[in-house]
Parts: sequence; C-alpha cells; structure tokens
Amino acid sequence: MLMLPRALRIALFALLALVAAGASVSMAGAKLEPLTFQTSAGPRVVQVELADTPERRQIGLMYRRTLAPDHGMLFDFGAPQPVAMWMKNTYLSLDMVFVTEKGLVHRIERGAEPLSEAIIDAGAPVRFVVELAAGEADRLGLKPGDRVSQRLIDAAARR
Repeated sequence: MLMLPRALRIALFALLALVAAGASVSMAGAKLEPLTFQTSAGPRVVQVELADTPERRQIGLMYRRTLAPDHGMLFDFGAPQPVAMWMKNTYLSLDMVFVTEKGLVHRIERGAEPLSEAIIDAGAPVRFVVELAAGEADRLGLKPGDRVSQRLIDAAARR
C-alpha cells in the first residue's frame, strides 16, 4: 500500500470532495457574457460561460447539479467542423443548440438525457454549441434559422 504524507492525503481528500460535490466546476464566480437569440418573438438574452479552450470544452457542464434559467455555456470550436457531444458525467438534462460560423441555429437537440453516452451529432459542420437547461430552447422560442449574437459568434460571422 502506498503511504502518502498526511498533509498530501488531506489535500487530496479535500480536492476529491470538492469534485464530488461539483463545487470546483460550479458557475459561481465564472465570467458570464450575454448571448442573444433573435427569435420570431423578438430578442432573447441569456448569460453564457465560455468553453473556448480544449480543457473547458472537455469538461463543459459535467458534474454540475444546477443551471439557472437564462444561463448556459457557449462552446467555440474555432472553425466549422463536425461536432458530436455526449452527456457522460452530466447530471442535468440539456438543450443543445448547434450554431453555424455565420451565427445561425442549425439544429436543436432538446432534453438530452443525463449521464448518457449516446452521441448527439450536429448533423453538419458547425462552429458553436450553446448548452441550456432542458426546456429553455422551447421557452425562448428557438428554431433552426434563428440568428445568434455574441462577441465570438459576431467576430466569426464578419469574416
């Protein structure tokens, strides 16, 4: 059996407890930015956390136990590409909004099943994915073709 120094064991236990509780990945303290969906009923604004690095995209909303209405996560893949997501280690049911580089909603996956390893495919190359709590896409009135505006999306659309 490997014996670790007491201080290291305590620190490791504390870290594991934080991860298990989801505290290390909560949205508390995360920098949020506005994102606007231009729907047929008018603009709908949500606050998103950015997943714009490989590490942030890999973790996404995993381990989170709550997600406030009008909040979510924006995944930026850097360039249009085939995108497939899954719900492994994700405790919340989510709506996934697949967005083109030009800032248009391509497809919406509603109510993705928590903890599922089923692949959720964009169906075409996209650059962005917006994850929202399940039911938010319907509440906001989102549909394919709606325009999405946010600083990263707007910059990509101008190219």
